[in-house]
Amino acid sequence: MSGPKILGLTGSIGMGKSTVAAMLRERGVPVFDADAAVHVLQGPGGALLPAIEAAFPGTTSTAGVDRTRLGAAVFGDNEKLKQLEAIVHPPVAAMRREFLSENANQPLVVFDIPLLYEKGGGLGLDAVAVVSAPADAQRARVLARPGMTTEKFEQILALQLPDSEKRARADFVIDTGVSLDETRAAVDRLIVALTAAE
Repeated sequence: MSGPKILGLTGSIGMGKSTVAAMLRERGVPVFDADAAVHVLQGPGGALLPAIEAAFPGTTSTAGVDRTRLGAAVFGDNEKLKQLEAIVHPPVAAMRREFLSENANQPLVVFDIPLLYEKGGGLGLDAVAVVSAPADAQRARVLARPGMTTEKFEQILALQLPDSEKRARADFVIDTGVSLDETRAAVDRLIVALTAAE
């Protein structure tokens, strides 16, 4: 065995990806959370603060990156977004490599990557699982978040590959528009499918 199977976990905003990632962790599957890695790098004393402040003055403080200000600085501007990604992506990739080496003896590991289809090429994944729910459930979940507006939700959706396309490209689809027990059962079947083929 040359190392763990690598599963990419993705899903559009409000689809329940965090819930599914938590279920995988409960089952002992190591999960690398790309967003959490970014939070560490951009948090208080984070390694990326000097570079982000230099590129986008006024967007950081001792408390870390001011996500609202940084978001306002790059939102809707592809060049600035690319500039930010060039700062953020290499150290996240380094953390992901470290995670893989720490879990080299596990049968299965998960890369939790929100924009996997949009930005995640070349990760060496063995399979992809898309977390999905009906559009009305997604909308209700997202609009219930603090500070979320319909306009903001529509802008986020416009940047993401449509759910139908993600489902079509996925190796596995985990439905979160059902009961938690049904979702958990689907997660268990996913783990078995990926680890039984050894």
